[in-house]
Amino acid sequence: MNKKKEYDWKYSSVGGAVRVRIESGADIAHLGELDQKKWTVLSCPVQGLEFDAKTLALLDTDNDGKIRVEEVVGAARWLTRILRDPDLLLKGSDRLALADFNTEDEEGAALQASARQILGNLGLEKEDIALEDTSDNVKIFAGTRFNGDGIITPASAGDDEALGNLITQAVTCMGGALDRSGVDGITAEGIEAFYAACQDYADWQAAAGKDVLPFGDKTADAYAAVQAVREKVADYFMRCKLIAFDESASDALDVSVEKIAAIAGQDLGAAGEEIASYPLARPVKDGLLPLKEGLNPAWQGAIATLRALVLDAEYPGKDAISEAEWNDVVGKFAAFTAWSDARKGAEVEPLGLDAVKAILKEDRKAGLLALVEQDKALESEALSIEAVDKLLTLNKNFYKFLTNYVVFSDFYDKGTELSAIFQAGQLYIDQRRCDLCIRVADMGKHGDMASLSNMFILYCHCVSKTKGAEMDIAAVVTDGDVDGFRAGKNGIFYSRDGEDWDATVTKIVDNPISIRQAFWAPYRKLGRFINEKIDKSAAEKDSKATGDLIAKADTAALPAKDGAAPAKPSSFDIAKFAGIFAAIGMAVAYLSQALVAIFKGAASAGPLKVLVIILVIMLVISLPSMFIAWRKLRRRDLGPVLNANGWAINAASFVNIKFGATLTSLAKYPKLTAVDPKARRKACWRRFCWALVCALVIGAAVLFFTDNLKCIGLPFHKEKAAVEQVEAAPANAPAEPAAEPAAEPAAPAPAE
Repeated sequence: MNKKKEYDWKYSSVGGAVRVRIESGADIAHLGELDQKKWTVLSCPVQGLEFDAKTLALLDTDNDGKIRVEEVVGAARWLTRILRDPDLLLKGSDRLALADFNTEDEEGAALQASARQILGNLGLEKEDIALEDTSDNVKIFAGTRFNGDGIITPASAGDDEALGNLITQAVTCMGGALDRSGVDGITAEGIEAFYAACQDYADWQAAAGKDVLPFGDKTADAYAAVQAVREKVADYFMRCKLIAFDESASDALDVSVEKIAAIAGQDLGAAGEEIASYPLARPVKDGLLPLKEGLNPAWQGAIATLRALVLDAEYPGKDAISEAEWNDVVGKFAAFTAWSDARKGAEVEPLGLDAVKAILKEDRKAGLLALVEQDKALESEALSIEAVDKLLTLNKNFYKFLTNYVVFSDFYDKGTELSAIFQAGQLYIDQRRCDLCIRVADMGKHGDMASLSNMFILYCHCVSKTKGAEMDIAAVVTDGDVDGFRAGKNGIFYSRDGEDWDATVTKIVDNPISIRQAFWAPYRKLGRFINEKIDKSAAEKDSKATGDLIAKADTAALPAKDGAAPAKPSSFDIAKFAGIFAAIGMAVAYLSQALVAIFKGAASAGPLKVLVIILVIMLVISLPSMFIAWRKLRRRDLGPVLNANGWAINAASFVNIKFGATLTSLAKYPKLTAVDPKARRKACWRRFCWALVCALVIGAAVLFFTDNLKCIGLPFHKEKAAVEQVEAAPANAPAEPAAEPAAEPAAPAPAE
């Protein structure tokens, strides 16, 4: 059995990993044959990427917020089938000639026909179509009767003006659905609901008999007039009952003179709300409600309306009514209230009963539904028009997406700046610009995973006052010193659209940046340790001295108790200070001895060997830090950073030292020709102090390691050994006889 021949893929090393190369339309057409284990990315999020949102939405066919390998392969197969020449995808053009459609494919031929229809609807006579021609559905379908979305508009009625008005009435009452032409229309479901509402409203109105409408067409207004004063009238009759129960309570139940006096000095025209809270009328024992005179001024208008609509018809000529008569009036509206509560078809009530009856009588529902069916018949054609827009969108952006999904070449291409779709912008901070900045969706998840990347990362919270928006970013620092970074440090972040954001460092993931930084790291740590100890010791001494001074001042100010003698100040502790000076002297002597040994060695063995000793010691100190940094810098991987942001990275994406240096730009200054003399002297003095400190530290280290470096064979080792041998001799050992001085030569005999 013959084995199917595998497609001839081309490979290259990108970002420290072997990746497939996408160089032709044929490569794109065969993406489905590429082993999924060889893809750089298995899925990526739709949100938070610096890429065309429309393209991402088209690729996310299941709308789950992720773009997976199967969806990318599906898009690749569709594009290479529709286009006559798949190599067109590599150009990334937003324009296609009509001849570029593959008419041998059924769908390709349909899309070409849809493209011609789009150009015809827009009134364009040309043989190519651009993305700008397909991006606006309103322009394409403006003025068309039918467009396949199942929504009809007044324009769908054509010359039938009455049918067009009926569609307008239905849209007004039931609410419209937005048609592809940009005009509100109505669907088949909306038409059914409209006619059902008309029938319900007509039936509800037909149920209104004489008992339901005791005051005829004015019943609704009469009911509203009764409801307006109902609570106030009930309050009045209750006050009257209480007075009948106990006449002594009449003053308390009536409006008091004090209340009126309290507002008498105000503008009473503006005190209507206060006056309306007073009783409807002065309550009396007989319990009659006056209808003309003695009414609260704030309620006279409402009572006059009630009289005109209800009371004059029920009790003509009466100047007052009892509670029983009032209850009879309220009872007449019981049937009306029940009928009102059962109202149906309220949606079409604004049309009026006559218009609703006319609509039901004409019964043109079937005609409206027929228009909907005509519109739906063009659904496939309309979808083809949308597919043309999809084709042009993917033709422009799909290849760029592949370079960020399959290969990552956009990120590693040094000729382009901020080309990767996950690069959100640039962060300017501490005299540098960081180009590898990634949006962070979940700070908790991101911080836990990104630490595995071996990268130095600044997490920043960014705020844009112009946009009124906030976001978090992770900025990778790959060059320069890091001593100036701390939480709370501010910078400026520029997003890909050019907007500036106020950035504040919230968290730092500390990792080596360079071998040079790792070499000096131990000395910087030592310097920070010494500074902290000095600061701590000085603070403690200052606190103790201040406390002692305050205690002595308090002791001197307070009188002695019980005749006791005042406390004497503490005497000078000579032993303590002697110990301190002895320790300082020993340290100075130790450092001096080291310097003397170095200079002796240099004098006898030459400065080169001393320099070798110093370099060896420095390497011994710095080599572990440099080795750790070298290993981490070699393993800096972008994968964990992207994984923490929702990506599924399938291959290592290393950021080596050379490439990493291109992701961070440091400030470069020209050499100054003129320097302030005072500043120059200060700089020289600082350099001298640092050189002296370094010499003392190195000297101490040399002296400390002398015994371990005897293999070098400097003379001062021998001198030190001799001294130690003399010091180790026992005290009672016999002393060696002193060497006698050599005899002086005899004087020559005098010549004879």
